[in-house]
Amino acid sequence: MSDQTVRLTTAQAIIRYLNAQFIEIDGERLRVCGGGFGIFGHGNVTCLGEALYDHRETLPLYRGQNEQGMGFAAAAYAKYHLRRRFMFCTASAGPGTANLLTAAALAHANRLPLLMLCGDTFLTRLPDPVLQQIEHFGNPALGLNDGFQAVSRYWDRITHPAQVIQSLPAALATLLDPADCGPAFVGLPQDVQGWAYDYPLSFFEEKTHRIRRVSPDEDEVADAARLLKSAARPIMIAGGGVQYSGAVAEMTAFAEKHQIPVIETIAGRANMVNDHALNIGPVGVTGSDSANAVAESADVILSVGCRLQDFTTGSWTAFSKDAKLISLNAARHDAGKHKSLPVVGDAKLGLKALDAALSDYRAPASWTDFAKAERVKWNAYVAENVRPGNRPNSYAQVIGAVNALCDKRDRVVAAAGGLPAEVTANWRTLDVGTVDVEFGFSCMGYEIAGGWGARIAQSEKEPDADTIVFTGDGSYMLMNSDIYSSVLSKKKLIVLVLDNGGFAVINKLQNNTGNESFNNLLSDAPTIPEAFSVDYVAHAAAMGAHAVFADSPDQLAEAFKAAKASDKTSVIVMNVDAYEGWTTEGHTWWEVGTPHVTDNPKVREAHLEWEASRSKQRRGV
Repeated sequence: MSDQTVRLTTAQAIIRYLNAQFIEIDGERLRVCGGGFGIFGHGNVTCLGEALYDHRETLPLYRGQNEQGMGFAAAAYAKYHLRRRFMFCTASAGPGTANLLTAAALAHANRLPLLMLCGDTFLTRLPDPVLQQIEHFGNPALGLNDGFQAVSRYWDRITHPAQVIQSLPAALATLLDPADCGPAFVGLPQDVQGWAYDYPLSFFEEKTHRIRRVSPDEDEVADAARLLKSAARPIMIAGGGVQYSGAVAEMTAFAEKHQIPVIETIAGRANMVNDHALNIGPVGVTGSDSANAVAESADVILSVGCRLQDFTTGSWTAFSKDAKLISLNAARHDAGKHKSLPVVGDAKLGLKALDAALSDYRAPASWTDFAKAERVKWNAYVAENVRPGNRPNSYAQVIGAVNALCDKRDRVVAAAGGLPAEVTANWRTLDVGTVDVEFGFSCMGYEIAGGWGARIAQSEKEPDADTIVFTGDGSYMLMNSDIYSSVLSKKKLIVLVLDNGGFAVINKLQNNTGNESFNNLLSDAPTIPEAFSVDYVAHAAAMGAHAVFADSPDQLAEAFKAAKASDKTSVIVMNVDAYEGWTTEGHTWWEVGTPHVTDNPKVREAHLEWEASRSKQRRGV
């Protein structure tokens, strides 16, 4: 049997191999690849398209409107499935593939699996230079696809059909590895896609994959336990890795047994429900006063599944310089950041091991009570902050209205601009794993495309739940065409478009650093003689969505109820205030480059004020 072969093209072999790969999730055996997103062109339609047609039932191909949006959708799909399933994106040679660069960077920053099968120029070079080819005079082998090496965890260019036998398993291993997870790029020259080879039949035998769980080193666990036992004011930072490990139950039980307050990162939002007594809130620049208060006072910090980026750490001012840091993480790179005591391993196994090593240790009651009291105060702030009518129309009011009416398994999607901060601070989690705030790459345009990908995944598992997208007018204008995709594919979205007249959050940063409003709000752009707002209702309706305008949060709430009852994509538009609508509490310091020399006294004053906080900054590596 091992000597038997089948003659296939390179493209046919790739798709046949993907079709045979499975994963077991909660006792259910599923294809690890849920299908793909594709826009065909001369670089992939004739060969890869031919192969995909023969597997259209088992590997459904969704037709996107823009390759960048396809990549965002695939990333959101993988995030919903907790990195246990992925989708591929196929793009033509040239600008189609170039459009995927931003999406690859997003997947890389967020540690998300994304498989890119992209066209490339002819290996033989006989027709060179071909349409859309970038020519490097001194290096004919260098092309656009080489640019993906910077934003891929695995990169290859197939130059012979036999290479698929090694390359695809290696790419798949990267996509499913907890430590190295990220995008995999496979370049497919147009001629090589169609070349044939006698592949061993064994290569296409069905295989069931499992996500690797690495047990932490006993000595590292022992060191971490000793440090935690010495703590008078311990906290736990719960990151996205808690959910990816499936360790939410273990984290919650650990916190309850040892009475350690839990604070969440942006990626870790929805690790705990809002009303859990030990959920002290989100931490950092876009966090809560409660979480930041305990972070500042903590003497030992247990970071679980966190990347510890600057919005979490307040550019490393959120914690005492004397605080000791323990990092439990599957990735060695993340576990060793900022002089952490590393515990390299799976979060679920690591928490179990730490729990056993801690024995009956409990944080002092006075410390836990302090943390809970801080959260009570923050809850009161949020309740007032989201109340309709407390100020001009605001993001927070909309978030509060939607939060009050949505079902507990509805999924919330936001990214970039001011909404990630507003959602992170004001959203009261109703159920575990229901919040997707993309802030690893903080990428405008992810919202609607990511919502579409999330809805595809959600409809496979929870068809009665909704995907709710919060987006500003800036992100909407950047990438909105997947409203049309959702309508065409009958993957219902509820999209809240909140119009504040431009890039208002960057205008806020501009003003906060002493600068005048300039080129962010439409009204302050010197090259716009007369600003006007897009008719977002008419625009969304033209793409097939049900679209309405709301004057107030109360009207928006009524429109949201109707959207919930509908089986069609709905877009609800409301104007929000660009200046008075912001959440003003819950922010740590954030390092922003300010001018050291300026003739503007307001900019100079802001620079001095900004630099004054630098003394709190933790020094590390």
